[in-house]
Amino acid sequence: MKKLLLLAAAALGLATAQAQTLSCCVRPAGGPNATEAFAMLAANKDFSGGHEAPLPYRYEGAGQAIEFKTPDGKTGHAFEIKSAKPSNKYLFVIHEWWGLNDYIKKEAAKYAEELPGVNVLALDLYDGQVATTPEEAGKLMQAVTTDRATAIIKGAELYAGPKAQFASIGWCFGGGWSLQSALLGGKQTVGCVMYYGMPEKDVAKLKTLNSDVLGLFAEQDKWINPEVVAQFEKNMAAAGKKVTVKEYPADHAFANPSNPKYNQALAADAHQKALAYLKARLKA
Repeated sequence: MKKLLLLAAAALGLATAQAQTLSCCVRPAGGPNATEAFAMLAANKDFSGGHEAPLPYRYEGAGQAIEFKTPDGKTGHAFEIKSAKPSNKYLFVIHEWWGLNDYIKKEAAKYAEELPGVNVLALDLYDGQVATTPEEAGKLMQAVTTDRATAIIKGAELYAGPKAQFASIGWCFGGGWSLQSALLGGKQTVGCVMYYGMPEKDVAKLKTLNSDVLGLFAEQDKWINPEVVAQFEKNMAAAGKKVTVKEYPADHAFANPSNPKYNQALAADAHQKALAYLKARLKA
């Protein structure tokens, strides 16, 4: 009888442990991927508390909203600023957790001005939704599915065409998706800039990269911390790929003017590094 009771207790303990593991936002088959793992940070009060709502801003410059078909049978959206002359060079700009707001449109316009001969496409991974509070942003970020975001990026690549060359840039949520965009672009990918986004951990996936990567990170970031960055460098080396990492003495979102952790001087330095990198890879 004692043996039966011990076996029953052990079985109950194992079942309880499994239930606790599966309930913690973790997929049973191998756990969350890089972008899903980052989205889970929305439930962290320190993370959401470190992102103050952006100040009201309205962009009224060049560019237009566009739609394109996505492989899942739906419609994708983006904000496009076309090159003054016909070009097959594309820069995909991927928004932070707020969504494709006017701040991102302004950033896209800045790159369009600094990269003549390049079409700039700011992708909307939230399907038209934009957050104005950290609570809204967290819900939208957690609601993004890998399949849908992938379909939007693939749709944008199809919109650009089979002869197009892609580079990507993104911040925070968009930083991780900038790297995923580079992976999805295959041989058409020529560059990738990621600001403090979650790196891909799968070395087999990283082996498929067709370009190097510029990673701009923050030493005081509690989430995409120096340990995460160091592991990314190791994984890229194992994949036989080049990554250039710059870690700034700053906190997460240091390049976002609407964030209390914004550092103007460091943001300007990071921008110049990103711009030089993109110019070298999107030569007209």
